[in-house]
Amino acid sequence: MTGWLTEAVPRGRIAAFRTLVYLFVAADLVFFTPWVRTRVSVPGELYQPLLVGRVLPLPTPTPALVAVIFWALLPLALLAATGRAPRLLGWAVFALYFEWMIVAMSYGKVDHDRFGLLVALAVLPAAGRARHGDPTRSEAAGWALRVTQIAVICTYFLAAWAKLRFGGLDWLTGSVLARAVIRRGTELADLIAGVPYLLIAAQFGIVAFELLSPAIFLLRERWRLQAIGFFYSFHLVTMATITISFAPHLVAMTSFLPLERVRPVVWARRLVGNRRGRDGGGTAGARAVAADAPPLGGPAPAVGPARG
Repeated sequence: MTGWLTEAVPRGRIAAFRTLVYLFVAADLVFFTPWVRTRVSVPGELYQPLLVGRVLPLPTPTPALVAVIFWALLPLALLAATGRAPRLLGWAVFALYFEWMIVAMSYGKVDHDRFGLLVALAVLPAAGRARHGDPTRSEAAGWALRVTQIAVICTYFLAAWAKLRFGGLDWLTGSVLARAVIRRGTELADLIAGVPYLLIAAQFGIVAFELLSPAIFLLRERWRLQAIGFFYSFHLVTMATITISFAPHLVAMTSFLPLERVRPVVWARRLVGNRRGRDGGGTAGARAVAADAPPLGGPAPAVGPARG
């Protein structure tokens, strides 16, 4: 079990995952959850903190507190995305984002798509330093990714458990998806809803998919990646029909992917080099491409004047 939890992975994978997660945190503040800043405009009596907010305890949010969290977290997340000071910046980002989420989810609605992302933020500082493209394997990096993967799958499995616990078998045969289509459905959803019993079949399929999701850990890597592709396609259909994105969850789910193969900086340099080569800057372009290539041999021998 210990070997499975700490299965070594390339450091380049955790470096890419770290950059993606922290960039999403910055984007989340600006694009996905900017409404958190408006929460403090409602009376403080409406603030009903989550259990963790009561245990710590955390203060009732004020405009000043939320503004400090926002303007501190945004630059720190961008700095953390560079991979520098991974422990110091990582813990700071986790603490601030955790409080941001407590404020967001303490007014009557809790989104379960944040669980995997929060776990990723909590374990990333433990992964240590890592460079993009580094093939060196690390057990610490493997542990951070594995724990995030477990959180991602728990999101599915516990969602099914909650459906059956609170809705019972009636959830399967009820009008859950029909209500979702009425409230926020797209034209595609309207077409699907017109097919008799298709929404009921979809509800059975969703619960079956969520209950069986832990089986992904029993699959070989090739089949596991295909299963993750199915997971993403499931969320694509969800977004296309009832406009629910699950963006934080999708970011956390990249912990299953071989992200070390994704090297946008190298690709950009090669693209620039190729363009310069086509534009007549062949020498400069060749140097740009060769900058990332390892030397093919030792230094060239010195050439002296010919002797008669």
